Amino acid sequence: MGRVERTREIARRRTRRAKLAKLRRQHAEAKSEGEKTDIQEKVRKLSPLVTLD
Repeated sequence: MGRVERTREIARRRTRRAKLAKLRRQHAEAKSEGEKTDIQEKVRKLSPLVTLD
């Protein structure tokens, strides 16, 4: 049986949170500005309102 909408929403949120955490770590470890820019673009595609400082 498939998932109901609420559990799908929760699963999407968990996946997004995990991916954002991974991208934040990569951004913190990035050495060059080019790498940081690439990671910021990925974050923007995933969640437009999140900013990396």
